Amino acid sequence: MPIAMHDEGGNLFRVEIRGTLRQAELEQHQRTLAGEMNRIGPVKLLFVLEGFDGWHPADNWSDLSFYVKHGQSIQRIAIVGDERWRSETLMFAGADLRQAPVEFFPAHAVADARLWLSA
Repeated sequence: MPIAMHDEGGNLFRVEIRGTLRQAELEQHQRTLAGEMNRIGPVKLLFVLEGFDGWHPADNWSDLSFYVKHGQSIQRIAIVGDERWRSETLMFAGADLRQAPVEFFPAHAVADARLWLSA
């Protein structure tokens, strides 16, 4: 599975994505995250893209129901990955639509992303 989610403690979750992301895999982790948000409240997300190849083209990526239902429960999103994915991942994360700040960090800057998330 190209996506794995890890509870980093507190309200921080690290989501690692490798290869080509499928909608069904993302939805599975969104359900898990929704349960955690119901349990602990608002969360911060650290997405780490390693060997990321993008989104499966046959999947329907226009579903915004998770964002609509749970968007207010996300405090910050940091995305760490190859610079070539900057624009697309920020767009996918809804950076311009969210109240919560979303930042992209270069692949070697996980520590910087964690520092930003802790602010």
